[in-house]
Parts: sequence; structure tokens; C-alpha cells
Amino acid sequence: MPFRKGAVALPLLGALLVACSTGGTLSATGKIQVVAAENFWGSIAAQLGGEKVSVTSIIENPNSDPHDYEPTAADARTIAVAKFVVVNGIGYDGWTQHLLDANPASGRDVLNVGTLVGIPAGGNPHQWYSPTSVRRVIDAMTAEYEKIDPADKTFFEQQKSTFLTVALKEYFSLIAQIKNSYSGTPVGASESIFEGMAPALGLRLLTPFSFLKAISEGTEPTAADKATIDHEIQTRAISAYIYNSQNATPDIQRQIEECRTRGIPVTTITETLVPAGASFQQWQVAQLRALAETLKRATGR
Repeated sequence: MPFRKGAVALPLLGALLVACSTGGTLSATGKIQVVAAENFWGSIAAQLGGEKVSVTSIIENPNSDPHDYEPTAADARTIAVAKFVVVNGIGYDGWTQHLLDANPASGRDVLNVGTLVGIPAGGNPHQWYSPTSVRRVIDAMTAEYEKIDPADKTFFEQQKSTFLTVALKEYFSLIAQIKNSYSGTPVGASESIFEGMAPALGLRLLTPFSFLKAISEGTEPTAADKATIDHEIQTRAISAYIYNSQNATPDIQRQIEECRTRGIPVTTITETLVPAGASFQQWQVAQLRALAETLKRATGR
């Protein structure tokens, strides 16, 4: 899934326009209506809100590209009646702003993750791979629920505590274990999706940032960057290679084959929840376990 700024056709938006709504109300069941542009944020929102919320994620199919997604009339209706909308921002899901503008609603709050963590368009949009950003989003979601439904503040605080200490226990534990065991290990990666996780794991990501960004944005990497990576692989300057299996370009496929030829272990990560229906923590834990095993094979410890 290359990081491309997809354009949403304005005529389509005109067709999707829902009559100006007061929006931002609770559902007939009394639950907070929440819409997340992507299911990795939607999974977190649902677990933090529990029985007090109803969460709809627009991007759920692992084969859908959030950058180029074309919203449907159903998406427009869903946005129009939402009390709380979560978007990634940072140029990743620009179509969401078109939907919000086309379906104005009083009383609707929007959490833009990029704004929350202070990263503008053009920065690395993959903040769900940054444990620090994930924690800030958890705090912001909980605060929003408490703002909308102050009578249930104690409930939401308990949900957050349980999510952090139980649901995310293995996620945080694996991050700490990898950092403790493999801190300083040099690795290569296919794109910027891994840039936020590498420092949290204590790994030295040697791949030039300009290459990571080019692959994420769907542009052609420079010859100099390709040569640098080829040299890192050929000299085994990297101990392991991590790539996004949802965006394996010909350049990346060639690097993977070269790594295997040189005996450099390779592991995969994905941009969205895999398999479909997995929770955020199930998805991340499975990938961290695979990475830990890869690093073990790479280093012999």
C-alpha cells in the first residue's frame, strides 16, 4: 500500500452530500456513535469505549488502500451522524476531510492523529507503528469519551486501564524484550512504516530515509539510495530485513531475494489489520513475535 495522496472526485462528493445534520448525537441505544477512517484506530476506539460506544471503521478490507480510497454514499451517511470521528491525517486519508466538509454537523468532534502528535502532511503517516503515538491516541480517545459522556467517566477510565495493562500487556512486553535483547542491532526496511517502531525496539534502521519515504509515497527511489541498500545487503551490514508485504514493489522484491541469497533473515509487517477481524493487539503481537524470532535467527541469541 504505497503512501499516495489520493484525489477524491468532487462530483462524487456532490452526489454523496447528505443534508446538513445536527449530527453528533447518541444512537437510539444511547451509545456514542464513532467512526474511524481505518480499522487499526477503530479497534482501539471500540475497546476503549466498550458497551458505551458503537464503532464503525470505513477501511476494513486488508486489500483496500487508505490513500486512494473512494468513499461511498454509505460512508457519507455514517460520517454525517457520527458524534466522534477518528482520522489518521498526515496526508494519509485526505478523502476523510472531503467527507467531513460535505457533511457538516454541529456537535461532532474529530480526532486527527497527525495534529495530536504534531506531525504535518509530508511527515511519516504510519503513527500506529509508534508506541508513543499509540499511547497518546489512547489518552485522547478516552478524554473524548469522557467529554461526551461525563457520567460514565469512571467506566472509561477503567476501560483504558484494562486496555493498557491487560489487552496491550504482551504488546508492551514484546517491545521491551526485543529492545533488551537486540538493542543496537542494524536492520533494513522497505518503507517508512517501520520507522516509528525501530527506535522503540532499539534497532538501528540503516536504510536511507529518502528511500523509505519514496517507497511509501509510490515514487521512484534514487539510484544512490538503491546502491546504498545493495551495499548494505551485500556486505551484510544489516542483520535482518523488514518489509511491508502489502507494498512489495519490484525494487523491494529484488532486495528480498538478495537478502535471502546472502543469508539475511527477512520478516514481514502489514499496513492494516491482518487477518481481517483481528484486533490491534493481536495483529501487532503476531508481527512482534515474528520479528523477535527473525532477530534471534539473525544474531544467534
